[in-house]
Amino acid sequence: MTMTQHAVVIVGGGPTGMMLAAELALAKVDVAIVERRETQDLDGSRSRGLHARTIEVLDQRGVVDRFLSQGQVAQVAGFAWIPLSISDFPTRHPYGLGLGQKEFERILAGWINELGVRVYRGREVTGFAQDDSGVDITLSDGPSLRAGYLVGCDGGRSVIRKAAGIEFAGWDPTVSCLIAEVQMTQEPTWGMRRDAIGVHAFARLAEGVVGVMVTERRIGPRGEPTLRELSDALVAVYGTDYGIHSPNWISRFTDLTRQAAAYRDRRVLLAGDSAHVHFPVGGQGLNIGVQDAVNLGWKLAQVVKRTSPDSLLDSYQLERHPVAARVLRNTMASIALLRSDDRVEALRETLAELLRMDEPRKRIAGMMSGLDIRYDLGEGHPLLGRRMPDLDLVTANGPRRVFTLLHEARPILLNLGEPGGLEITPWADRVSIVDARYGGPWELPVLGAVTAPAAVLIRPDGHVAWVGDRTQIGLTDSLTQWFGPPAAA
Repeated sequence: MTMTQHAVVIVGGGPTGMMLAAELALAKVDVAIVERRETQDLDGSRSRGLHARTIEVLDQRGVVDRFLSQGQVAQVAGFAWIPLSISDFPTRHPYGLGLGQKEFERILAGWINELGVRVYRGREVTGFAQDDSGVDITLSDGPSLRAGYLVGCDGGRSVIRKAAGIEFAGWDPTVSCLIAEVQMTQEPTWGMRRDAIGVHAFARLAEGVVGVMVTERRIGPRGEPTLRELSDALVAVYGTDYGIHSPNWISRFTDLTRQAAAYRDRRVLLAGDSAHVHFPVGGQGLNIGVQDAVNLGWKLAQVVKRTSPDSLLDSYQLERHPVAARVLRNTMASIALLRSDDRVEALRETLAELLRMDEPRKRIAGMMSGLDIRYDLGEGHPLLGRRMPDLDLVTANGPRRVFTLLHEARPILLNLGEPGGLEITPWADRVSIVDARYGGPWELPVLGAVTAPAAVLIRPDGHVAWVGDRTQIGLTDSLTQWFGPPAAA
């Protein structure tokens, strides 16, 4: 049987998988997704919104308005449900976006369809074998696939991670929650409550439909939860189940906290929940998955095109593993503060008081919004390794925003000094030079004001790879490191 070939096959058509596919498609890489769902429809509740850095990432690709028009702008950052405003942060998007994962996926699916991404629906990967030149992928239905690289974006129970033998180390669950959409014969006590068992809530949804979240007394069994289990959990907390019936769906989640020891095994990589899982408090999971994809996409594209060596992919884990590790720690801390007894309440009140102060608020909100991420690219200017601000530039072709320059996911050398003062001819086929002027302030989230640079090299993911003064010292090395060796003269 003929084997279908692609440069990259992504397993999992959720937010991370589709964002990665979009990044690769923008780079003109032949990419396909294998998705077990027959349609993009989702059962149950998943992520409910986007943090500021994810909104910026979508702005960098020129598609942010598609999402903003369908969601609700709001302050969504919070630590253990202690609200944290980022309204004074130096970003074009000092807010989050209330947007259900179902809608987020629908919009992403439309975008990757425009980009020509092939999606194999109703298929599951049953195994794979990799060799020196690629990966053979066996599907549950239809012919096998052959890919240069395979990326597992297939969730916390990732088949790809397990088949690759990658350790998923971490902490077992201590909290178990049920979440559902149901109908009720009695009106519940609306809103959220916290008690010795945990956190519980009722919310009005569509007419006659109630959103329910309840913490169980014990860690629930694996497998699909039942209406009886939801009823028992409600009775334990409220003394009644309010006559629940006709569920649209019921699901269970815990504070199981794990991270892949390696994000890569030769030609197999992991991203999103396949690489890290944690309790959903803080709403960071979908967001760091999308940002995993944007970090990996351009690197994988360059390796596929052989403009960069395979070793460039090692930087993916070096940069993204610490980001997820930090999220795992802050969600575990949040869970500890959501428990309810007099001592925890005293600690929570103390922390809430601290987080009303500017410096602690900015530090924690910067972390949860993703705006403070810095990849370790060595010592130097504070911009190095951080996301480039979306400045309003003046160019020979008129006004331009920095994020507009990144729409095609190509690296940019932004020259803010003497026009024509930087020479990168051997990389001209890969890196665009933009001469521009900018007379405004340079300010970074959490850090504040920084010295204006004379030039910056911006990676396709929007992070700064090199900062120049009036010379090109270090520029050649940075270009080679991130965008491959110079072209032959």
